[in-house]
Amino acid sequence: MEMSQSVTRRTAGARQWLALLGFGAATFAAAAIGGLGVQGTSAEYQGLEQPAWAPPSWLFGPVWTVLYVLIAIAGWLVWRRVGFGPALWAWVVQLVLNAIWTPLFFGAGAYGLAFAEIVLMWLAIGVTVALFRRVSRPATLLMLPYWAWVTFASALNFAVWRLNS
Repeated sequence: MEMSQSVTRRTAGARQWLALLGFGAATFAAAAIGGLGVQGTSAEYQGLEQPAWAPPSWLFGPVWTVLYVLIAIAGWLVWRRVGFGPALWAWVVQLVLNAIWTPLFFGAGAYGLAFAEIVLMWLAIGVTVALFRRVSRPATLLMLPYWAWVTFASALNFAVWRLNS
């Protein structure tokens, strides 16, 4: 009995870590899609009419790296608590919207459409936060910097759209 409990615990522990890798892979996929959309666009970003409060282009990479790690851990924490249900479906929706925004803004140069899409993403993050709040306080807190950054990014998207149309 004791040996089977030990094996069961090890199997459960391995499953937990594999799940964390899965959540990391999902956020990496969203980041990669976005990364493909911004390759070689630093000059394009610099060439846009921007508000005075726009951050330098080099800042986006480090900020998004940290945010994607937080997003992955938050999803994993919720999964550990309740499995795959409504909260994680909301997490998936906001992540898909996240992946779509960058190609719209940079790849297509569709700043108005990108703004409409980022508003949907902001709302989807809000729904995710609300659903996570019912399940895990740490997961909720991990999503708040992301929601704040997307709030800022929405304002920046709107300003760039207005200044460049």
